[in-house]
Amino acid sequence: MEGILVATYRCNARCHMCNIWQYPSKPEEEMPIEHYRKFPRLKFLNITGGEPFLRNELPEIIDIVKPKCDRICISTNGYYTERVIEIAKRHPDLGFRISLEGLPAANDELRGIKDGFDHGIRTLLQLHRLGVKDIGFGITVSDRNFRDLIELYDLANWLGVEFATAIVHNGAYFHKNDNAIQNKEEISEAFRELVRELFKTRRPKNWFRAYFNHGIINYVNGGRRLLPCKMGEDIFFCDPWGEIKPCNVLDDSMGNLKDFDTFEALWNSDRAKEVRAAARHCGRECWMIGSVSPAIKENKWHVIKWILKNKWSY
Repeated sequence: MEGILVATYRCNARCHMCNIWQYPSKPEEEMPIEHYRKFPRLKFLNITGGEPFLRNELPEIIDIVKPKCDRICISTNGYYTERVIEIAKRHPDLGFRISLEGLPAANDELRGIKDGFDHGIRTLLQLHRLGVKDIGFGITVSDRNFRDLIELYDLANWLGVEFATAIVHNGAYFHKNDNAIQNKEEISEAFRELVRELFKTRRPKNWFRAYFNHGIINYVNGGRRLLPCKMGEDIFFCDPWGEIKPCNVLDDSMGNLKDFDTFEALWNSDRAKEVRAAARHCGRECWMIGSVSPAIKENKWHVIKWILKNKWSY
């Protein structure tokens, strides 16, 4: 099983593609940290926000959940460099992904943070100097920033860090219903160029990323999702109040973790089964790494066949 833990909905950014910052959680209402002890054994946990480093108890939360997880990755805008480095020194085997929405002009405009690019890069470089291995940055592509996609990929290669991609989505988590792509062909071509660049490398991991980015092209152009979505079955989403949901797009709760003695009791409840069944047929065709990564692992041979067919001809 995998999980997405939203530490807080408080955020110092004012992103154009996400309105979380307009609906912050209150510190006194966020789930007390002892309830995180109920989390099950996890292959992977993504800790995100809002901006997770605005949660003062984040170090203690990590202390609680880390023994339960094979891997943890924290998604952050990188603004609070000292807080990030403090946790990295305490847990150097954690993963960190810094959100950068393009080169400086595009990033600071889209994120609404003055000098946000500088802060993000500074955090990334300090993590690199500290010797943290699992680091990188990612871009959420929109009409405003798609021209920076390849340059950011080149920057990641030059720095020797990982590079993640996403495309704008709508949903309950984002408090957005008006994100849309207008320049579909230009954005598709930018992602096709990225796929070709990924295929040129000798890293099999990049070839699987090529498949993920091929799926983004498919999503941009209104195609059906390439792999089945099993959010709410293999993965759960925990919001700052302790509500357990199938994903970050649907708003139906399976139950609040504070109301159950164990995670398993919540996960196997009648309400959870109802929400899970509804999620299975939501029809939204989302293509985000949180749901796609486990689907790729489950359908590995299907993806390998696609790689073998397309690596030399894409």
